[in-house]
Amino acid sequence: MVPNFAPSSRTTINMRIGIVCYPTFGGSGVVATELGLELANEGHVVHFITYDRPVRLGTGRANVFYHEVRVSDYPLFDYQPYELVLTSKLVDVVKHERLDLLHVHYAIPHASAAWMAQQILRAQGIRIPFITTLHGTDITLVGRDPSFEPVITFAIERSTAVTAVSASLRNETCEHFPVKREIEVIPNFIRTEHYDTPPDPLLRKRFAPNGERLLVHVSNFRPVKRVLDVLDLFLKLRAKVPSRLLLIGDGPDRPAAEAMCRANGTCGDVLFLGKMTEPEEVVASCDLFVLASETESFGLAALEAMASGVPVVSTNAGGIPEVVEEGVAGLLNAVGDTAAMAAHAAQILKDDPTLRRFREGAKRSAKRFDIAKVLPRYEALYGKVVQEVKANGVHQ
Repeated sequence: MVPNFAPSSRTTINMRIGIVCYPTFGGSGVVATELGLELANEGHVVHFITYDRPVRLGTGRANVFYHEVRVSDYPLFDYQPYELVLTSKLVDVVKHERLDLLHVHYAIPHASAAWMAQQILRAQGIRIPFITTLHGTDITLVGRDPSFEPVITFAIERSTAVTAVSASLRNETCEHFPVKREIEVIPNFIRTEHYDTPPDPLLRKRFAPNGERLLVHVSNFRPVKRVLDVLDLFLKLRAKVPSRLLLIGDGPDRPAAEAMCRANGTCGDVLFLGKMTEPEEVVASCDLFVLASETESFGLAALEAMASGVPVVSTNAGGIPEVVEEGVAGLLNAVGDTAAMAAHAAQILKDDPTLRRFREGAKRSAKRFDIAKVLPRYEALYGKVVQEVKANGVHQ
């Protein structure tokens, strides 16, 4: 079932918000950064607190500040105590920047650090709520390790409010953790006009000099992304449809992917483009986005492709069916069924009218997740928890 997220009423009260996230190319860090920038555009003051500048943060933005969490290399510790240093930094920023709330993205270790900071500040007479957003691998992969379960469960239960980026992730959290509290679904989002980039004829000529169909995959090349399945799909498709494959990103499975290309003699048609901070122009010039993931809490890369007018052939794992409208924005398949994925790719790419219909459907479908519909829901939640703290104190 594809959800229809309706916008909430926008709050009129500007707040001072601390955002804690991983600063990397991963989906949680990208969403957290984009959320902070959008909040700043609305007049809120946003403080990012993490160990490096988030990749999409940029510089010189009004109402946006960055606080580095720096861990000392102390010989007593075999492993750097990032959670403790983050806690101290949160205490410092909340006190001196007079924050109204913290919004932490990813359960480990951000939610537990926020709770410790909350308790320290409470002992000093300062009440600060914190919202935890669950993004996926903190629950679906890391959280399955029994050694993390008590901490994750405690942090979720003690958060002032908890959100998940899809109904699938919310359900999986409740299935694998003994949590009894409400988890609100607030989906990931995009600013759709940012993706109104038409295909670039020069890029297409460079990547598809003979008019081939262009497939693209964007990920961090971790095993869960099943990049080798993307290549296997491509091998099956190119026997039916002249095509080339662009791989954007990098990670542990890249060497295996390169070896597979060499073994099959397809290196000339598979282009490894590496990491890109802004891959939108390249993606918009492609014909099909391919996602073979074993699990996805949401599928942000697929949504970004859809917003660029690029249909999706994907697995039906996790929250992807909530994002990719079957038969409208793309076609879904069982995990590992590369033959079905190749057949569906050929179905979409078989002629220009069919491809155009899917392109239009993808772009239209992506608008359900426009920031104008999602941001007010976060603002409403922020306003609610801040008012509750003023009235009743923080959740103990």
